[in-house]
Amino acid sequence: MAQGLEVALTDLQSSRNNVQHHTEEITVDHLLVRRGQAFSLTLYFRNRGFQPGQDNIIFVVETGPLPDLALGTRAVFSLASHGSPSPWIAWLETNGDTSTEVSLCAPPTAAVGRYLLKIHVDSFQGSVTAYQLGEFILLFNPWCPDDAVYLDSEPQRQEYVMNDYGFIYQGNKNWIRPSPWNYGQFEEKIIDICLQLLDKSLHFQTDPATDCALRGSPVYISRVVCAMINSNDDNGVLNGNWSENYTDGANPAEWTGSVAILKQWHATGCQPVRYGQCWVFAAVMCTVMRCLGIPTRVITNFDSGHDTDGNLIIDEYYDNTGRILGNKKDTIWNFHVWNECWMARKDLPPGYGGWQVLDATPQETSNGLYCCGPASVRAIKEGEVDLNYDTPFVFSMVNADCMSWLVQGGKEQKLHQDTSSVGNFISTKSIQSDERDDITENYKYEEGSLQERQVFLKALQKLKARRFHGSRRGAELQPSRPTPLSQDSPRSLDVPSLRPSDVVQVSLKFKLLDPPNMGQDISFALLALNMSSQFKDLKVNLSAQSLLHDGNPLPPFWQDVAFITLSPQEAKAYPCKISYSQYSQYLSTDKLIRISALGEEKSSPKKILVNKIITLSYPSIMINVLGAAVVNQPLSIQVIFSNPLSEQVEGCVLTVEGSGLFKKQQKILLGVLKPQHRASVILETIPFKSGQRQIQANMRSNKFKDIKGYRNVYVDFAL
Repeated sequence: MAQGLEVALTDLQSSRNNVQHHTEEITVDHLLVRRGQAFSLTLYFRNRGFQPGQDNIIFVVETGPLPDLALGTRAVFSLASHGSPSPWIAWLETNGDTSTEVSLCAPPTAAVGRYLLKIHVDSFQGSVTAYQLGEFILLFNPWCPDDAVYLDSEPQRQEYVMNDYGFIYQGNKNWIRPSPWNYGQFEEKIIDICLQLLDKSLHFQTDPATDCALRGSPVYISRVVCAMINSNDDNGVLNGNWSENYTDGANPAEWTGSVAILKQWHATGCQPVRYGQCWVFAAVMCTVMRCLGIPTRVITNFDSGHDTDGNLIIDEYYDNTGRILGNKKDTIWNFHVWNECWMARKDLPPGYGGWQVLDATPQETSNGLYCCGPASVRAIKEGEVDLNYDTPFVFSMVNADCMSWLVQGGKEQKLHQDTSSVGNFISTKSIQSDERDDITENYKYEEGSLQERQVFLKALQKLKARRFHGSRRGAELQPSRPTPLSQDSPRSLDVPSLRPSDVVQVSLKFKLLDPPNMGQDISFALLALNMSSQFKDLKVNLSAQSLLHDGNPLPPFWQDVAFITLSPQEAKAYPCKISYSQYSQYLSTDKLIRISALGEEKSSPKKILVNKIITLSYPSIMINVLGAAVVNQPLSIQVIFSNPLSEQVEGCVLTVEGSGLFKKQQKILLGVLKPQHRASVILETIPFKSGQRQIQANMRSNKFKDIKGYRNVYVDFAL
């Protein structure tokens, strides 16, 4: 009598499968595969070969703490069985005397996560033997046309899934600077930390079975991750801090990568890391989403609105010196950073899939949790603010109007309504390039165009209807048809408008006379132009105050009063200078100074307001690679840095990192740097991954926190 078939050994072919599934950058020692794509394994038998028709091999895959067939977190399927109710399939590739190679394929809708793989061998004499073959991790698959995250461009897949470094754009709309960032989504332990992050979410803690079953949806996963990046509702990854007091943690400006943040969160038992601001939240979320296989990019919106009352108007208040007043609900962030993730949106009408906004910075709640999105970028552009999720809030960030008010004697006087000041130079890193892409046109029609105003009014009408029905931000809403526009829409929605009599005949404008470098005086001029045929006598109050990047001002540190007489059609320049000693002790980490001028004509109630935001710049760190970079060969790297100030700085620390180049972030204590002192250090490392890599560096001291630099390096294979 023939013996029952016995399995002696299993080869999951991790190295071969991982290369085919684009996961070899993570590891080749453990099986990591993508859904909707076949992977192979070999079964070695102890006593004889597999006999089709007489032996039956049944595969079992399970994920989550409570695997369930009905929920899809457990699947049972036979080798080469057609018509099986399971969406998982397996088939025979080759059959030898003592071994069999089979291929398995998860459905393109399967839940992502860690799986246990088992088989039951049913031989012809009736004996059934169970074997546990091992674990594997299943990820989203942007290479699979049937996956909801499918992206049909290989260059885009390489940039938005496989690239482990990039740039986050900061500064202001007139001075946009790239800040290098190490996403490091394929670094050691990052995939395990990402899966741990899912298990620490409130969704999993409340109902683990349902949570795991829903992990096949990128919409669901993105909302879970978005809420977990901040720590407002749970033990998420990052604590936000905009107070300028970071003594018990890291200044957000010091970070240059996600890996150190995620590993610290993991090493401390999932205690939130201190501290982050918008670009840190977005960068860490980018790391997690790319690691899970969802195409993701980091977006910067300059002059980003934060409209708290949902009327698409950002109200800014000034006193009679031109100083912007704090403690207001609405703000315009100098820049704000969020993510876009690529996915189908079967929960929305056709045409609203593709790039979706997700914002992990904790600003407002969505369905009770601090997360935002996914909001369809196309829905934002078209003003379809009733489509899930959080589209009204994102619309206001890129296309709200700004209303300026003068506060004097307990009364508010309208100064100006600007329809184009919010949402400028929306930026992301170019595909396979270090250049910046301006994607503003993805979010809104051209400012000043009829189409842009029509969309704005449509959004206002939808929000009015939404408020009438008592809906809240993030609530499940039924999409409505586009609302017809009426000529009296603005007035019926209490949107203030400017009358012809409000138009002034004198213009004011600021102009920088020299580049605004840290440690040097700031020289600028106020340009006044009389556009009328009459003489004009002006009194102009000028002020300067430090500004946080979220729009909140610090007390003013410089003021001046200018008296300017203008002949008809005459232009004059009033020169101004703010010395380093005047601004140095008042400067925030963001290095932002807002200069304002409030002008008034003699014997006229009309007021003219103009302001300009200045970002002070540091000299960059220089990085030189000394010699050829080759995998597993020693490499020397020179880092050149300087103290840009005319005063001594203390507590200088240099940090250097780079995925595939350094196993962990390097930290060098530099101590004291004399005024204007320039120095360098040599670092030794051994690259362990080939291909295009990037080195990121940051220097901090007691006077500055974020002098940065980067260098791209191509690492060759070892000969």
